[in-house]
Amino acid sequence: MKQKGTTPEERLPRIVVIGGGTGLSVMLRGLKEKPLDITAIVTVADDGGSSGILRSELQMPPPGDIRNVLIALADVEPLLAQMLQYRFNTGTGLAGHSLGNLMLAAMTDISGDFVTGVRELSRVLAVRGRVLPAAGQAIVLHAEMEDGSIVTGESNIPKAGQAIKRAFIEPAEVEPLEEAVEAIREADAILIGPGSLYTSIIPNLLVPKLAEAIVESDAVKMFVCNVMTQPGETDDYSVGDHLDAVHAHIGHHLFDYVIVNNGEIPPQVQERYAEKGAKAVHLDLEEVQSRGYKVIADRLVLFRTYLRHDAARLSHHIYQLVEDWMNRKR
Repeated sequence: MKQKGTTPEERLPRIVVIGGGTGLSVMLRGLKEKPLDITAIVTVADDGGSSGILRSELQMPPPGDIRNVLIALADVEPLLAQMLQYRFNTGTGLAGHSLGNLMLAAMTDISGDFVTGVRELSRVLAVRGRVLPAAGQAIVLHAEMEDGSIVTGESNIPKAGQAIKRAFIEPAEVEPLEEAVEAIREADAILIGPGSLYTSIIPNLLVPKLAEAIVESDAVKMFVCNVMTQPGETDDYSVGDHLDAVHAHIGHHLFDYVIVNNGEIPPQVQERYAEKGAKAVHLDLEEVQSRGYKVIADRLVLFRTYLRHDAARLSHHIYQLVEDWMNRKR
């Protein structure tokens, strides 16, 4: 929650985290343990699976990414978190839906709108910080491919089998939540990523007033790069290619710092990912630095069933950058 009436020395640093997908949730589990005032701004472009069905049938924004972020920031027993992520396997109309998505749909209906529903469920789950959709309505994501064809729908874009030239949203002039714009204006730090570049990160930045607020902000701005490329989306992308894609869509040099993994990925893990068409994102260090980005590189991966960012190690670096920035401002 915002802390009114305090000086910069007394209040917690305000950090706005923007994105969607699993990577964002993993990172937030680490960040919530730090003394930070967190606002998460989450994409509403998802149209696949349970989220897509609820979006279509109930005319509501897709709840899936919001659900993951709420659970990541919630102060609840592990069993409750597990229950909210539970996905029904059987039942006509129920199969495929997660309980958390259905709860968000119910809260939307009870409270009268999605944003209020998210706010009320945040209160119930004792969420540390605020979770805001990027807009109060669902966004349709389109991509123009290298051959000029247009693919519609977040879930369809990675399946097109071509390089993405650009992404764009409909409606193009969608209004962001005023709370989200205000959070960016008040932020000491803005953090973008990790997550699917064209389908989780860039859709938020295509909301015009959100992008403008980020550009105008004097906060320290950080980009957390993905560890692995994403088949059908960032094939063969280096760190620099990720940054180029953001720059091409926004038209601005957004970031002060880029946080990347330089830890070794075991060969057997690389082989498993290679079977699906993914490989480690190459760190083209000199190229990235030559464009004015400061690079923080460390061993930031953990491997269990999948490769994930090391939430504790990543949040340590983020908090250190925020602390340094706050000390400079003082």
